[in-house]
Amino acid sequence: MKSKLEKIEKNRALMEVEVEPEELDKALWQAYRKVVKKVNIPGFRKGKAPRRLVENYVGKETLLQEALEIVIPQAYTEAVNETQIEPIDYPRLEVVQAEEGKPLIFKAEVDVKPEVRLGQYKGLEVEKEEVKIEEEDVQRYLENMQQRYAKLVSVNDGAVEEGDVVTIDFEGFIEGKPFEGGQGEDFTLEIGTGFFIPGFAEQLVGAKVDEEREINVTFPSDHPNKDLAGKEAVFKVLVKEIKRKELSPLDDEFAKDVSEFETLEELKNDIRNKLKATAEQRAEEEFRRRVVEKAVEAAEVEIPEILIKRQLESIIQEIERNLKYQGLTLDKYLEMSNLTLEKLQEKYRDQAVKRVKSDLVLEAIAKAEKIEVTEEDVDEAVTRLAESYKQDPKAVKATLAAQDNLQDLKYNLLLKKTVDFLVNSVKSA
Repeated sequence: MKSKLEKIEKNRALMEVEVEPEELDKALWQAYRKVVKKVNIPGFRKGKAPRRLVENYVGKETLLQEALEIVIPQAYTEAVNETQIEPIDYPRLEVVQAEEGKPLIFKAEVDVKPEVRLGQYKGLEVEKEEVKIEEEDVQRYLENMQQRYAKLVSVNDGAVEEGDVVTIDFEGFIEGKPFEGGQGEDFTLEIGTGFFIPGFAEQLVGAKVDEEREINVTFPSDHPNKDLAGKEAVFKVLVKEIKRKELSPLDDEFAKDVSEFETLEELKNDIRNKLKATAEQRAEEEFRRRVVEKAVEAAEVEIPEILIKRQLESIIQEIERNLKYQGLTLDKYLEMSNLTLEKLQEKYRDQAVKRVKSDLVLEAIAKAEKIEVTEEDVDEAVTRLAESYKQDPKAVKATLAAQDNLQDLKYNLLLKKTVDFLVNSVKSA
């Protein structure tokens, strides 16, 4: 087999491939053996008719087409390996010559991975955020715990205050008429959380048990229900119950009640360590992101539209998975958000471009620095994954391979190793 490569555009290549006559003849015999089993020719049992009769019966072109579908994919793959191009899309094929006894010649035009012109990526100067946990942070965390573990005590004589939890019945009206979804009984609402319709809860402050109030609100213009968006509404509300949080004092007894520690000081130390660990992780992630961002900014690459399109599809699938956990479909979300799929894609296009460029630059750095993923790297990653799911590593690896996800794992490991390389080469400020 022979192949010639011609770059016709920056990210497009044209290969002319010539396959030996023997290979085409072999494929024609394979095609005959496949077709002869499907046709009924008078005087012959199915699968037993001679090749010439089969050719006359179905037509030479039919047999030739079958043969091309056998030989071209294999020849194309060999030509890709020979020319060392990296296709990113399906090829557009043109058969130039296909005759028995002669070489098969075809052209394959294909989009290829773009060339990345790397800038500086080693020895970058990036400062890492210094992590410092103040006593105010620990106190704020403690006060949040105090709120979470507060007891709710019924208020019989007093009036609704900020922070109270009230149980209400309500009915809403727009232009004097009840509307769908505007009614509720025994509805629980915490005053001051911003939950429910903006301005609704605040108007209950000062109300007493068994008191009826008329509340005026305006639905937000971006409300999911288009029939309510921007509309003014009046709600008749009955306050049925008021509960107030009773906070426990922050002392050793509180520490014993909410944790495994005996003293408040021990609990504070634990909180301080957890806050520090979380802040350090966040700082490390931000540091790595900025290192990659700086290396990517220094590089130049022309991104093919097909890669942006695929990345957008990946982002939309990600959104769809997250919506599913919330019990929503993508179509429902689009309807609620007053968006079309095209508008959603446009919204995330810049993000898609950044992701594609980042991946391409990291791949180019990995290639330049000869960074590779070993089987040991893969096995370690699979073991960690198996431990998180409490499964056997061999079974997890087999599942990944069966679902064609092992290559994705290797690719992600390659990017991670490359980011590690960049981070380790950063100049100390």
